[in-house]
Amino acid sequence: MRIFDRYLTRELLGPFLFCVFGFTVVLLSGLLFQLTDLIFVHDVAVSTVARMLLYRIPATVVMTLPIATLFATLLAVGRLVQDNEMTVMRGSGIAYPRLIVPILVLGLLISICTYLASEYIVPPANTKFENELRRIIFSEGVPLVEENVFFHGGDDRYFYIGEVDTKTRELKKILVYELASDRFPSIISAQTGIFHDYVWVLFDGVYQELDAEGFVQFESRFERMEIVTEQKGDIYLGNQRTVDEMSRRELGEYIERFQRGGLKVRSWVVEHHMRLALPMSSFVFALFAAPLALMGRGGRAYGIILSLTILLVYYVAVSVSRSLGINEVLPPFVAAWLVNTIFAASGFVFLALSDRWY
Repeated sequence: MRIFDRYLTRELLGPFLFCVFGFTVVLLSGLLFQLTDLIFVHDVAVSTVARMLLYRIPATVVMTLPIATLFATLLAVGRLVQDNEMTVMRGSGIAYPRLIVPILVLGLLISICTYLASEYIVPPANTKFENELRRIIFSEGVPLVEENVFFHGGDDRYFYIGEVDTKTRELKKILVYELASDRFPSIISAQTGIFHDYVWVLFDGVYQELDAEGFVQFESRFERMEIVTEQKGDIYLGNQRTVDEMSRRELGEYIERFQRGGLKVRSWVVEHHMRLALPMSSFVFALFAAPLALMGRGGRAYGIILSLTILLVYYVAVSVSRSLGINEVLPPFVAAWLVNTIFAASGFVFLALSDRWY
């Protein structure tokens, strides 16, 4: 069995590494095409663009790992089936579920590595990329305000901007969470707002003061409110952080902070669960695809076509499930894990039937 395990591991690693490299190059090529505009339109140094491209490598690699696992599983097992090597292995009396144990172990290890990279490597790299981009835009004197971002606004004050009108520079769906040592936390929510120099002007909103347990002890509506900061708004906007720039732990802290104020942060809760569910897709793909590879004798063509079909179905289903979670049709945890559960359960069923198929 050790010989079989080593052989299957080597058989899988070859196409896996090739797919990771190939898909990463393809995705980065598309990004490079977009970044080229910075060189010719914004007169940005080539070294800066190269550095920005380097910062995008971790996120791109993490994106390709589950896809590469699926392709590698189907191609490796499909090749063994086509060349009748799987027949020889099965002829030794070993059940197919035992034969693919190294594939499942590698899938689990890849999922763990994907999660760790998503938690500790990708967010800092994304932050460096976005900061470079913001620096370029700021150099032209036009502050870049992004949608769905968090940033620290000084004085233990945290801002969240939901939407931005790029033409009027009007901010929408604004949340301000304030901590203070002499009183309980307070939350300001406003429909619209603008910023100018040291002043944030908020319109049509609600001011709430919370007690130690997160209950509202004072509430007041306002048509206009001004918040004066120690530094210009551009300084704070330079420290914006999107959800992609935060680890799962940091996102959880923001969720807890705003939920204590009674605010609905459904989309963030779904994203928080997705941060754990999506990395597990490598293991799910290995479990789901390994039995299906036995059914085809078409070799690589069968593996490629089946891989593309599975990817299309999986990611469309994930998008639908995410939307159902955000719109309160499904609980956030269920929305995040529903597709993985269906694919994993199907994989276990296929695996149980695999000895009958082959």
